[in-house]
Amino acid sequence: MHTITVIVPAHNEEEGLPATLESLASQTVPPDRVLVVDDASTDRTGEVAASHGVTVLRPPHNLGSKAKAQNYALPQCTTDLVLAVDADTVLAPDYIETVLPVFDDPGVSVAAGTVRTRHTRTLWERGRSTEYLFGFHWHRPIQARANSPMVCSGCCSVFRRDDLIAFGGFPERTIVEDMDYTWSQQIAGRRAVYVSDAVALAADPEDLTYLRKQVWRWMAGFCQNVRLHLGRLILHKPLLAVWVLLALLEILTAPLWWATPFLLTATTDQPPALAFAWWAGAELLLTTPPLLYAAHRRKLPFFTVLLNIPCVYATKAVNLVYAWKALIVELLLVPLHLARGLTVYEKGRADTAPVRTALAGG
Repeated sequence: MHTITVIVPAHNEEEGLPATLESLASQTVPPDRVLVVDDASTDRTGEVAASHGVTVLRPPHNLGSKAKAQNYALPQCTTDLVLAVDADTVLAPDYIETVLPVFDDPGVSVAAGTVRTRHTRTLWERGRSTEYLFGFHWHRPIQARANSPMVCSGCCSVFRRDDLIAFGGFPERTIVEDMDYTWSQQIAGRRAVYVSDAVALAADPEDLTYLRKQVWRWMAGFCQNVRLHLGRLILHKPLLAVWVLLALLEILTAPLWWATPFLLTATTDQPPALAFAWWAGAELLLTTPPLLYAAHRRKLPFFTVLLNIPCVYATKAVNLVYAWKALIVELLLVPLHLARGLTVYEKGRADTAPVRTALAGG
């Protein structure tokens, strides 16, 4: 029988935190303990957490990043498993029950489920919902079958505590601790597992300001991990290295793909409308089948899923801009000692004050 402690790092999360804690209280297999790290919030985060009967930890000063807040709580964890949940993420009632069995395999170090968006109100949320449906029902299952998932999502990952302690806790050396830990454990010969039936609903960017900050953090963190781990991935986890290299190739070739209709118009006698139609048709052929499968699997309205497809191109454009920025800064300028790279953790949500800190060893 596994035991599990939940760590919820929270900075100014009084609005989103109640739903998170209610979802934890409603688990079919309840956690043994819930720890909320009130990281120097200036709102009622601590009071809200206390009203839900959980243990509230208050650092003496602002720690400034999710990994540091999680590490502050880690010494309080005495169970064999640790579940890290973002303060704006809601878990399905059977999330813990669904993930626990994979840890019967002693080789499993970390596991996480499927992430979906909690809200689809704005253009950016609709675009992100499409990205999640595609990624978690196309890329992630393929990676899982190859026993080499790219990342166990940090908003809802379960960790084997002994492995986490032996590693030194949640990694603080990169801006995205979830990918860093997932790659590190696989390089060390441990397993990371994707549990598709476990569902977590995340609060994703509702406006462009928040989206830009989140995507820049994700893309910079990805490139930091490439810089840190790629050589060892090639030697010790070659299939994971393949996914990483394919992701880099996609970033490099994306501008060419987006420019294809214009190139066809400039180099052939095809009218612009026909060139764009060919391009759009190819896009739909590549993206629609996984989305329809995802809609069927998650019992979502097909029409709504299809209606959100145009929105994904807005988020893709933002992704591309910051992916190229990350390539230039983190993989070119940082090795040449011309930049420090991203060393500031900033969540960026409109209703949350920015959290800033320098990374350890940054």
